[in-house]
Amino acid sequence: MDLDQLDLNPRITAAIKKAKLKSIKEVLHFSGPDLQRLTGLSGPDVQHLLRTVSSHLRGSGVFTALDLHLQKERFPEQHRRLSLGCPVLDGLLGGGLPLAGITELAGRSSAGKTQLALQLCLAVQFPRRHGGLEAGAVYVCTEDAFPNRRLQQLIAQQQCLRADAPAGVVEKIKFGNHIFIEHAANVDTLLECVRRKVPQLLSRGMARLVVIDSVAAPFRCEFDGAASVRRAQALQALGAALCRLSWAFRSPVLCINQVTEAMEEQDTAPEAPRAPGEHLAPALGITWSNQVLVRLMADRQRPEEAPLLGCPTRTLRVVFAPHLPPSSCSYTINTEGVRGTPGTQSC
Repeated sequence: MDLDQLDLNPRITAAIKKAKLKSIKEVLHFSGPDLQRLTGLSGPDVQHLLRTVSSHLRGSGVFTALDLHLQKERFPEQHRRLSLGCPVLDGLLGGGLPLAGITELAGRSSAGKTQLALQLCLAVQFPRRHGGLEAGAVYVCTEDAFPNRRLQQLIAQQQCLRADAPAGVVEKIKFGNHIFIEHAANVDTLLECVRRKVPQLLSRGMARLVVIDSVAAPFRCEFDGAASVRRAQALQALGAALCRLSWAFRSPVLCINQVTEAMEEQDTAPEAPRAPGEHLAPALGITWSNQVLVRLMADRQRPEEAPLLGCPTRTLRVVFAPHLPPSSCSYTINTEGVRGTPGTQSC
């Protein structure tokens, strides 16, 4: 922009031009003291210049956080989500997983956590118009072997699950070629993988999703009660590394976590019913919780809980998220994948 259009004293404008600064952008490249040396202007004159230039760029309008939230067309990347491949589950999560930050999926064994992670590894490969990111996934296993047989079953059933995508789109995607698997049996190997191997795939655009299944396993095996400080330091290092990768490459990070039984409150009647998953607490404590952006809890009704009326078989619950209210919905798992049950979402 021409500096003559700014509301400045002609003396200041002349000094700027004499210093061969031709645009607002060039002015803002320098600090106050540097501008004083270049232009020969006084300190107050330089401060007035910087305030005028900054005010012009900022504009006169005042925007609220709601204004910015509603202007999705101006900030498309901030509002983009990775679809879970199911409209009901996407509705629960406001469109899917955020691209920046760690999403934790906690739950007891057999709740379907790995099933949902595998489904995301396929969903991320779809075109953007179908909720994907047109890239592969990195899947880090820390306790069990990678469930390749189930993955192949899901690949074969993608057309049934993803009815929103034309058959031609599904057929063109070579799903199995874009899932990169790594096994990390201990904390050092996991940190090495996250710091060195994963960044290479993300930087080349080969992957846009990172899955760790599960984050708790190596920490529970290696650290006892006497090593709580070292465990906390390793957890912080892992969380920081994952957050840096997620923000730098706009890539969702999904960490599957184990759970423990929550302590009963003394004034709570033992027969008082609880909502699904409310008696469970994610493992690794507050040190890990502070690294998480979104926490989801998956729960499956146990046989002894069957007499409880109104308790769905499987429930996915939003525990906390900066952009979502606490809510839940039930879901089912079948041959084609994980599907949310329509009409079961509740706040």
